[in-house]
Amino acid sequence: MSTFEELSITLPDGYESYARYWPAPEAPASASDAPAILYLHGIQSHCGWYPETARAFQQAGFAVLQPDRRGSGRNETDRGHAESATQLIDDGFACIEKLTALSGAKQVHIVGVSWGGKLAASMHVTRPECARTLTLVAPGIFPIVDVSNAEKFRIGWSMVAHPEKRYDIPLNDAELFTADPEKIRFLENDELTLHQASAGFYLASRRMDKIWSKLGEATPVPLHLTLAGNERIIDNDRTRDFVRDLPWPTRQISFYENSRHTIEYGPDRAQFIEDLIAFMKNPTA
Repeated sequence: MSTFEELSITLPDGYESYARYWPAPEAPASASDAPAILYLHGIQSHCGWYPETARAFQQAGFAVLQPDRRGSGRNETDRGHAESATQLIDDGFACIEKLTALSGAKQVHIVGVSWGGKLAASMHVTRPECARTLTLVAPGIFPIVDVSNAEKFRIGWSMVAHPEKRYDIPLNDAELFTADPEKIRFLENDELTLHQASAGFYLASRRMDKIWSKLGEATPVPLHLTLAGNERIIDNDRTRDFVRDLPWPTRQISFYENSRHTIEYGPDRAQFIEDLIAFMKNPTA
C-alpha cells in the first residue's frame, strides 16, 4: 500500500484541520489487535516533514494519523495561533478519536517529535488511558534555543490586548535540524514551515510546561526517549535525566550519535526507525 489518505479532522471548536492517514496494510483479527500511531509534529514543522517514517510504520503493520496542528502546515486559518494549552491538548484527543474510528484501535501509540513531544506528554498527564506507549523524539521540554528575554516581555504585553500578534520562532536556521544538504534545501524552500507563532500560542506552550512536568505522577506506560548526538535545539542532559528519574518501570533511551535534531534526516535514520518500530511492537521487552 505505502500511501496515505488526505482528510480533515473537526476539532472541538469546529476548526477543520488537515491530516494524513496511512491505513494499516491488513485488517486486524479483532479491534483490540489493531495497532495505531498518532504522530505529532514540532512547532515549525508539519506532517509533510516525516513521510518516510510514517510509511515505514505503515509497512510494519501500523495505521498512522499525522495531523497538522491548528494554524500550521496546510492549515491557513489562524496561522500560528492557539488560545490555550487546553485547546491544543483537546485537539490531540480529537485526533485520537479520529484515529480510533478509522483504525478500530482501542488505544494508540503516541509519537511526539520536538515540540510535539511536549504535547504528547501533556496529553498523557491529562488522560493517561489514551496511550498504549509514549515515544518522545528529541522532545522540546528543555529547549536551549528560545525567544529572547526582551521578546518574552513583548509577548507578555501582547497577551493583554493582542494575543494573536505574531512573533518569530527562533528556529529558522535549517542546519539546526540536519546536516544533510538535500534536507537543508527542503527545509529552506518549504513554504508550509511555520515561521511565526502568536503570543497566545507562546503562552499556551508555557502553560503546557506545568502539565507535562507532572508526568511522573501519571499512570505509567512504556516510554521511549530518542536523542540526537549533535543536538542544537534541546538540552539532552536535562531531558535524559528527567526520563531516568521517572518512577516508571519501562523506560528506553536511544541515542543517535551522528544525527542532529531531526533524527530522520540524519545518517542514523534506518536504525532510528527500526528502533521505534521494535519498541512499539514489543514495548515491555
